[in-house]
Amino acid sequence: MVVVAVDLAFEELDRKWQGIKESVPDNLALRIHRALSWLERAEIEPGNDPDSSFIFHWITFNVMYAQALEPAPTGARASPPIRSERTLFSEYFAKLLPLDASKAIDRAIWPDFLGAINDLLQNPYIYQPFWNHHMGRGSHNWKQWFDRENKQAMESLANQQTHGVLTTVFDRLYMLRIQLMHGGATWQSNVNRKQVQDGEKILAFLVPLFMGLMMDNPEIDWGTPEYPVVPSP
Repeated sequence: MVVVAVDLAFEELDRKWQGIKESVPDNLALRIHRALSWLERAEIEPGNDPDSSFIFHWITFNVMYAQALEPAPTGARASPPIRSERTLFSEYFAKLLPLDASKAIDRAIWPDFLGAINDLLQNPYIYQPFWNHHMGRGSHNWKQWFDRENKQAMESLANQQTHGVLTTVFDRLYMLRIQLMHGGATWQSNVNRKQVQDGEKILAFLVPLFMGLMMDNPEIDWGTPEYPVVPSP
């Protein structure tokens, strides 16, 4: 297990990758190859465009955690149930965090991003049941659910339980990702600036750390990536 440096960036990660890419499993090689391409694009973004930076950093993260769906059993009529994104986040962080011997992720949360994380947790505009309620799709108890989830997240923060904090924070950032990618927000809109700016800062710092840990631990089974390279028929 290798200690990962803090505040990794594309250039450093790419240099590391060039030295090890021939010796890692194919599934991980495909993930890192793709993820690096999006991270490089993310870091091109100027500081005054957090929307674009957030989107490209999220794509980078998506490459790293997403899992290919398992095929249905032979003869089965129904597809296997799709795991929620929150479940995938939880599984990914459970695999990733024990590898962080330097506790770089912990140090990023306490105290560097503690204020930004607290603001994100208290923001109902990146909580899907809030929108379900306001669009007439049920979720009348959204405030009760919101408060309960936030209480659990705040307990995780107070007890420095990184797994619970990351799972909830990325669940909220996923909602922000949906708003941006599905046209539910205006580019550089004033009404969602704070959550976009905070989310972009969190992703820009943590996503390269996650990638570095994956590079340093190629023996871990990181799963089969979605959409593998398939030769033309």
